[in-house]
Amino acid sequence: MNSTEPAAVPCQSSSCINSRPPSRLECPTCSKLGIKGSFFCTQECFKAGFIHDFLNLSISKKDDDSNPFRNYGFSGSLRPMYPLSPKRVVPSHIQRPDYADDARGFSKSESLEQTRPPRILDSEEQEKLRTACKLAREVLDLAAAAVKPGITTDEIDEVVHSATIERNAYPSPLNYRCFPKSVCTSINEAICHGIPDRRPLLDGDIINIGYHGDVNETYAVGEIDEESKNLIRTTRECLDEAIKICKPGALFRDIGKVIEPIAKRNGCSVVRNYTGHGINDLFHCNPNIPHYAKNRAVGTMQPGIAFTIEPMINLGNWNGIHWPDDWTCTTADGKRSAQFEETLLITETGVEVLTAGAKRDF
Repeated sequence: MNSTEPAAVPCQSSSCINSRPPSRLECPTCSKLGIKGSFFCTQECFKAGFIHDFLNLSISKKDDDSNPFRNYGFSGSLRPMYPLSPKRVVPSHIQRPDYADDARGFSKSESLEQTRPPRILDSEEQEKLRTACKLAREVLDLAAAAVKPGITTDEIDEVVHSATIERNAYPSPLNYRCFPKSVCTSINEAICHGIPDRRPLLDGDIINIGYHGDVNETYAVGEIDEESKNLIRTTRECLDEAIKICKPGALFRDIGKVIEPIAKRNGCSVVRNYTGHGINDLFHCNPNIPHYAKNRAVGTMQPGIAFTIEPMINLGNWNGIHWPDDWTCTTADGKRSAQFEETLLITETGVEVLTAGAKRDF
């Protein structure tokens, strides 16, 4: 009779010096408690990572029903914590996008735009987009100020939702393709589209907060390791250098040509599953903006075109896998990922960063 060894999972120590290889050294305490996934590659990693990881796992243990996907093969230590809070209310006086009350979260106007070339915004449309981007930056900065160990991502969602309503605006992610929250919160190995839930942030986490305006940034929670710091610095550099080439006549495909060498030079990879996109009064539209080299994006930048650049950079390989919630995308190898995004407007003389915020030190 043939037997099959159980599949190894990446080392769960955040300070692993062996690049988190497949590991089978299981924490005996977690095993007795029935907590799965606590594996380390060496005794040193077990000793270094035990306190942090056991805290993370024990939080989930307090509520056996908190993880609705217990049979799913997670790539890292991040787990969902359900139930989600009820859908937040948007007052009736606030103008709503066409998908806001659709049972499928379907945007008919966005669907009609898919085959059309990038829209050239007139001066009035450009001013409206500037206003929306300014508000988006304000809201993102308020969410960032709330980041600290112990706060839950659902509480961050509440900050974002309330701040948006106070500005008489609609929180764009809410019900877009049935997304249940007003902001995306992607922790550690989550590449993008993390759903805010009851998981508290832990010291040493990194979190990306993404809010449609369109803008996102990655933040440290407490004190993070050097590898995570380098990842965040590299991702910001990828975005900043890509913005520098934007001007009338530049090719959209050249954005990836700038980004990928920077990522590779720093031992990272560029996610290929997701791209930047056009933006105006629609959530997503043309042009399509890949972030990797040798892509086949078509078109040139012209004055009046607005779009995002939003590179997702991984410590390991670029592959992503999706949780059963149909939204959360994590790295396939369980290593960390970071992202930064800005909304850009091509002008007659160059580019305007509509979502620009205060410069951060990394």
